[in-house]
Amino acid sequence: MSNVSDTLKQRIVNLLTQALTQYAANFSDEDISQQIKNLSPHIERARDTKFGDFASNAAMMLTKIAKQKPRDIAEAIISAFPENDLIQESSIAGPGFINFRLKPEVFQQELECILSSADNYGCQQSNGQNVLVEFVSANPTGPLHVGHGRHAAYGASVCNLLKAAGYQVHGEYYVNDAGRQMQILATSTWLRYLVLLGLEFDFPSNAYKGNYIEEAIAKPILNAKGDIYKTDTSALLRNLPDDEPQGGNKDEYIDAMAIRCKELIGEDGFRFFQDSATKSILDDIKNDLEEFGVEHDEWFSERKLMDEGLIQHAIDVLEANGTIYEKDGAKWFKATDYNDDKDRVVVRANGVTTYFASDIAYHLNKLERGNNLLLDILGSDHHGYQARLRGVLEAMGKSGESLEVRLMQFANLYRGKEKVQMSTRSGSFVTLRELRKEVGNDAARLFYVMRSNEQHLDFDLELAKKRDNENPVYYLQYAHARICRVFKTLTEKGYAYDQYIGASNLSLVNSDSGYKLISFMSRYPEIIELSAANRAPHTLVQYLRDLSAEFHSFYNSDKVIVEDDNLRNARLYLLKAAQQVLQNGFAIIGISAPEQM
Repeated sequence: MSNVSDTLKQRIVNLLTQALTQYAANFSDEDISQQIKNLSPHIERARDTKFGDFASNAAMMLTKIAKQKPRDIAEAIISAFPENDLIQESSIAGPGFINFRLKPEVFQQELECILSSADNYGCQQSNGQNVLVEFVSANPTGPLHVGHGRHAAYGASVCNLLKAAGYQVHGEYYVNDAGRQMQILATSTWLRYLVLLGLEFDFPSNAYKGNYIEEAIAKPILNAKGDIYKTDTSALLRNLPDDEPQGGNKDEYIDAMAIRCKELIGEDGFRFFQDSATKSILDDIKNDLEEFGVEHDEWFSERKLMDEGLIQHAIDVLEANGTIYEKDGAKWFKATDYNDDKDRVVVRANGVTTYFASDIAYHLNKLERGNNLLLDILGSDHHGYQARLRGVLEAMGKSGESLEVRLMQFANLYRGKEKVQMSTRSGSFVTLRELRKEVGNDAARLFYVMRSNEQHLDFDLELAKKRDNENPVYYLQYAHARICRVFKTLTEKGYAYDQYIGASNLSLVNSDSGYKLISFMSRYPEIIELSAANRAPHTLVQYLRDLSAEFHSFYNSDKVIVEDDNLRNARLYLLKAAQQVLQNGFAIIGISAPEQM
């Protein structure tokens, strides 16, 4: 298995670190010597391979410390390099950049590593860190829409990247099955049930109006329970405040309607409607995500926090640490002691805990389950959430740095030049399932992660459906299918691929395009490391696009199926390695690797 210490970049870093230690020995001043030893050398792939494969600016970083010219420092560092089987040539460029050209057999060995490691190529050994990634966590008040799809694709890809980077990953969906929104959902379902029974009234402006409420939830309840929860219109509407269209307040009206619902059918009846609606929607969400190739290890219920006393446990911890005080009958967390702009209520004067209290309890529970890192993937409206929760964790004696929040910007859907407006409450939105049906899972998964989570995404439906190289997913998959076609043609022409002959003759693959393709493939472990560290699947997507371009360039310039056995098998060996890297990258971002297009 390839791991972080095996990447070519890391091997160069290790050699450079040894050279710096040797160079530091030239200085009698212990302080200068130690500063040189402590330098973290910067290594990157050379922008132009005609100058070498890797480059470092270490000499320029040391100019002020060593009080020498950077080119002189570079010469001294090169002279201090230990003997190794990696570097063929070291040179100095510009003001003092050190360029390293690797021996050809190093890249050939990397090709062998790709094929011997197979699906594990690019993966790192376990780093002993447990990370809980919370993603999607959409309120179970309706089907997933295209915005949720971006959360799902990004979260699943980040989980895959972290696994490849050596983390023990636990993916989790936080089910908001308690609180006001769920009461509105229960009320909306009951009202649709009454409509099905023939009652006539103006539907609340702030209720959930999607067709799924009637078809998937209210109708099955009516079929199973009959009219046992029926009431009459006068009892339903008696003494309610005005709704928004009549000059009232829509929030006050729906809350009053929820209270009326509980009065008329009782707490048990209300809980039945809420549970029925929640289960129906949650089952649909689970099915939708499963079909999208997105899996969660656990679906954590918000109700569990209350039912198992986890909220009270968290408040007890804060009180024991002296960070809770009482004012106006409520309990407040001393958030301003932890750089928040104001203190936060955790228990209202009526004894009801706040959403913030639930968040505190949930994150404490995550840590108490043995996780080192909590990665929350949330909507863009959660600015300040990370700092606030980190402060609470510190107040409970935990590390604030254990929490990391990644915000997802909006995904806008376009049909041609027309932007599709979406609202879950009104029921006017495009579901993730509808999107997947129209463009396919592969296009959806790729398009969602093509750009950074910090950028707004304009999802172009017409582009996603194109069957040409303009479509990014088609371009990537075509590279893989083209390789498969080569091996099919090989068989049709009566040849057989011999991996041993290919591995033994890799020196024959010495064209510029062949060298570039081999070199580019060797970057894959570094890309995985970088993408995982930055939680940036779009970095991997760009790499795969560039790798596909390098493959097409090689394929167009170097004929693969030639008469010469040695050359043919060597080039086929190269294609097998490219196919493996593409498959590994595709698996992380969640797209298929078709054998034909």
